[in-house]
Amino acid sequence: MANVEILSVGNELLIGKTLNTNASWMAKRLTALGVNVCRITTVSDNVEEIAAAVNEVLERNSDFLITTGGLGPTFDDKTLEGVARALNVQVAVNEEAFKMVEKKYKTYAAERGLKKLDLTEARLKMARLPNGAKALPNSVGTAPGVLIKRGKTTIVSLPGVPSEMESIFEISLEPLLKKMIGKATFFETSLGVSGVMESDLAPIIDKVMHDNPFVYIKSHPRGRESIPQIELHLSTTAERAGTAKSLVSRSVVQITKIVRARGGKVSRFNANQSLQ
Repeated sequence: MANVEILSVGNELLIGKTLNTNASWMAKRLTALGVNVCRITTVSDNVEEIAAAVNEVLERNSDFLITTGGLGPTFDDKTLEGVARALNVQVAVNEEAFKMVEKKYKTYAAERGLKKLDLTEARLKMARLPNGAKALPNSVGTAPGVLIKRGKTTIVSLPGVPSEMESIFEISLEPLLKKMIGKATFFETSLGVSGVMESDLAPIIDKVMHDNPFVYIKSHPRGRESIPQIELHLSTTAERAGTAKSLVSRSVVQITKIVRARGGKVSRFNANQSLQ
């Protein structure tokens, strides 16, 4: 199972101005692909902070590091400089990235009825990649995505604009991940449990997970301890969809039987249900 870490870059995330929807979106997509998202980190627009975070990932030998944010033309877009610092390489104009950026500005000029838009230093900045990196096409925006390998770890840097991040992820990164992990399938389901306190449910979860070691069960309280309303989320990853579903189904049967024997109620969880 491939281990992936997500590194979100941006002061706006740390001060609460922007909700980190990119990390949430990627975590869901990666998990559905059968990938293990083992860490999500957020750092400021600071070269040293970015470099330190990248080095930590390299030390952990994760299979993939996906960064989002900091690829644009402004002064605070410093992700690639931070990646380069961590890898001890220089940042320079990448021929492939230059062609992508140049083509975009020709298109923008035509759309605005202009003969051309000059490749200013700010615009050229988006074509400056760490030496040894590969540019990934951005079908939605301007700044290319970036892929570079160091040892076991593949580093992929994506823009912070959600539509651009999602496009590059789906076109360039997802096929790469599928090739690496093969036919892994993720399966999940949720149960609603009432009438049993979470503290009493804890040993039941422990037993079911012990008897079903490939299934992960997470409890999410939706009410109060005195009026227990709990969502149980069960998930697993297997090579075949049928196997994954069977593993989770077996756990559902076992936990349902035990909870009902304790006087509790179990139902399929509805995310929109009203809980007191």
